[in-house]
Amino acid sequence: MLNEALGQVHAWSKAGIDIGVSVNLSARNLLDDELPDAVAQLLRTWQVEPEKLSLEITERTIIAIEAEETLRRLHATGVQISVDDFGTGYSSLTYLKRLPVREIKIDKSFVMDMATNWDGAAIVKSTIDLGHNLGLTVVAEGVEDEKTAQLLRDYGCDFIQGFHISRPAAPGPLGPWLRTRTGLNGALSA
Repeated sequence: MLNEALGQVHAWSKAGIDIGVSVNLSARNLLDDELPDAVAQLLRTWQVEPEKLSLEITERTIIAIEAEETLRRLHATGVQISVDDFGTGYSSLTYLKRLPVREIKIDKSFVMDMATNWDGAAIVKSTIDLGHNLGLTVVAEGVEDEKTAQLLRDYGCDFIQGFHISRPAAPGPLGPWLRTRTGLNGALSA
């Protein structure tokens, strides 16, 4: 998956599309001592700047395994580390402080009904504030309508993802769509 994703970033770059990509990692991936070296090699092979790659791990993965050294080595390559599904696990905030995390992604279960559920909205707002206070980028997952997108903008969320932006698309049709988007920042999930 990493090879495919970085190959696509390379192809988009050659076509004048400057965008990064996110790839989910499993607990098994993080137990592989060779992963950081493999990632560094793939970045060189595809001539992709490390900051164009975000590696996503879930809260539960952080707790389930001792992968701190692997995450530090991955971070040392220059890639971004993101905590996916934030808020659904049982993590201690200690992990956010201790690990080289640069981004948290608020789980869609909090985002999807925040426009009508004020408790959910309060959790989302608090999570955005927490992330920013820790110097992290915050992404909201599961944005399906403009009302929710506007609330997230009002709360200062850095990035949004979900069907409101686009349905999943193959790389071929995605290129022309990306060209039509002005001011597009962020990464695509793989």
